[in-house]
Amino acid sequence: MAKGYVAIILHAHLPYVRDLSPDGALEEDWLYEAIIETYVPLIKVLERLEAERLPVRLGVSLTPPLLNMLSDSVLMQRFKKRLDVLIEMAAEEVKRTKNSYPFSETAKLYQKILTDTKTRIDSSENYIISRFAHFQDVGLVEILASCATHGYLPLMDVVPESQRAQIKQGVREYRRFFGKDPLGFWLPECGFTPGVDKYLADESLRYFLTDTHGVLKADTRPRYANFAPIYTTNAVAAFGRDIESSKQVWSATEGYPGDFDYRDFYRDIGYDLDYEYLKPLLEPIGIRKMTGFKYYRITGKSDYKEPYVPEHARYKARLHAANFVFNREAQVRYLSSVMDRPPIVVAPYDAELFGHWWFEGPIFLEEVLRLTCKSPTLELVTPSDYLKKHPTNQVATPSSSSWGYNGYNEVWLERSNDWIYPHLHEASTRLNLLAKKNEPNLLKTRILNQAARELLLAQSSDWAFIMKTGTVSQYAVKRTKEHLRNFHDLLGLCDGAPVSLDKLQQLEERNAIFPEIDYRIFA
Repeated sequence: MAKGYVAIILHAHLPYVRDLSPDGALEEDWLYEAIIETYVPLIKVLERLEAERLPVRLGVSLTPPLLNMLSDSVLMQRFKKRLDVLIEMAAEEVKRTKNSYPFSETAKLYQKILTDTKTRIDSSENYIISRFAHFQDVGLVEILASCATHGYLPLMDVVPESQRAQIKQGVREYRRFFGKDPLGFWLPECGFTPGVDKYLADESLRYFLTDTHGVLKADTRPRYANFAPIYTTNAVAAFGRDIESSKQVWSATEGYPGDFDYRDFYRDIGYDLDYEYLKPLLEPIGIRKMTGFKYYRITGKSDYKEPYVPEHARYKARLHAANFVFNREAQVRYLSSVMDRPPIVVAPYDAELFGHWWFEGPIFLEEVLRLTCKSPTLELVTPSDYLKKHPTNQVATPSSSSWGYNGYNEVWLERSNDWIYPHLHEASTRLNLLAKKNEPNLLKTRILNQAARELLLAQSSDWAFIMKTGTVSQYAVKRTKEHLRNFHDLLGLCDGAPVSLDKLQQLEERNAIFPEIDYRIFA
């Protein structure tokens, strides 16, 4: 019998970047890269484990913006065209590197990955969503719900109806895509503040995840630290992130992803090779950018890089996976000796770390899951599995917290982004007041539904995060202002301004997320 449990949860999320301009937007590459490097590789991992009939249990959060983009015909057709261009470039790269080992092996690897991705995406409509739904149906995966647009809930408490709307719409989208009620909920950025649990309970959700200190600094000291959940006063279980397992994977300096044999993310042919040769990949915008063709390993902390050797990297990923499981076994053996119940180690990560940021991540994850299934000390579970085994838990209120830098709101509330919140609160207040009225007019209902979409999109935590990091801050500012302007323009129509059906239709087509939305979620 196992001495303890391990719950690995992957949070798959991207902001809604659909664009209706003829050539799309540069930011759509975020989705295309994640499909190729993370989502399809994770599907392949789960397929192999399913074939081995191992008792795998994995938590996966698929956010509503991601689900809406993966099911969007415009985006997926563009993705297929992008794949065709990448496959053609892969063939050219195989030719270019044929006499240059190990570059030739890496080029062949990329060609294989891209052609396989193309075959899979062409095989069925909504391929990625349907595969994860299958894994849930056969018991390998438990899919968690999340907020409508990844709104950062702790900074929305000025108008708590917005918190409720984010949660309610997120659950509705889950039901629309998966045809069942979710058991668990991923709080964006693991951002919790007291009161949010009431809205989770209203949706019959059984658990959510917080950062470590969210549980450790609860209003009543938790008896088992963060190695067992606590129930809030609204009977929703809070599971705290484990520090040790997180650091070993997350840290680029102390964790596995920083190993010198792994592929270097930042060295890309998009900046190395001749512009004319790369031109098919850089169209239509025509600027140098990441292409996904990377031939060097991390090597060290200087700009000097040595060639990437796939075989060496695969070996290192399996070695690190064995070390990870060894450490969890040691951790659980100790914890079980000082606890009167089996401990649970909760290990949540951004899904895109595995494959996109850390190219060898899917190899590591597959081996971790396989070795954990075979371990006499550990049992893979989801949080809901744990609650079935141990339904009685301590009652306490978790503290306000997040998994962002310094553990609270600092990332999403500082000089670069603090200006957005008065505008978001004002818009939320306006929509709340209108949502409380019974509006029988079908046209006004349509207008208000689109206004709700615009507000939800403006509330995305991604924009504040990007402003903080400074990566593409102009884009984040632009998106925030555009959605707020659209929102107020739409409400102006409700206040008696001349109704422009063309304007309304344009916004409905451009920001077509949540086709079944009802603005009354803000009431």
